[in-house]
Amino acid sequence: MRDAVSAPDAEGHPRRTTRRFPLFTRDTARPEGGGRAASGDAPAPARQWPVIAVLALVGLGLLLTALDLFRVGTLLIGVALLTGAVLRRLLPGVGMLAVRSRFTDMVTYGGLGLVIVLLALMAQPEPWLEIPFLKDTLHFTVS
Repeated sequence: MRDAVSAPDAEGHPRRTTRRFPLFTRDTARPEGGGRAASGDAPAPARQWPVIAVLALVGLGLLLTALDLFRVGTLLIGVALLTGAVLRRLLPGVGMLAVRSRFTDMVTYGGLGLVIVLLALMAQPEPWLEIPFLKDTLHFTVS
């Protein structure tokens, strides 16, 4: 019996283990860890709690930013992304929080979260974090 997806060998028999791409793509593979975070009989919000938690933190951060608490709001947004990276690392199934491979998701969420936190801490006026060599670097490159 011929399998319509696998590439046939020289005699016309379908190969069981092939590294070739299939002739016809039927669907896309779910990312590693992209399964439900809770059992299938749980309601949808319970199955997707990791992404809902991260989005709730981002939403709260945006609300605080809109209420003129810029530094606290952007810090919360960065912490939300760092939380997403930690959840992606620790949990076997994170639902829709899994977009790419586990490593790529962790690096993306963690890198963006770290940059947002650092920028929020260094925001003017009266930064909470001052890195002396950055001021010298900026002065050297501009002048």
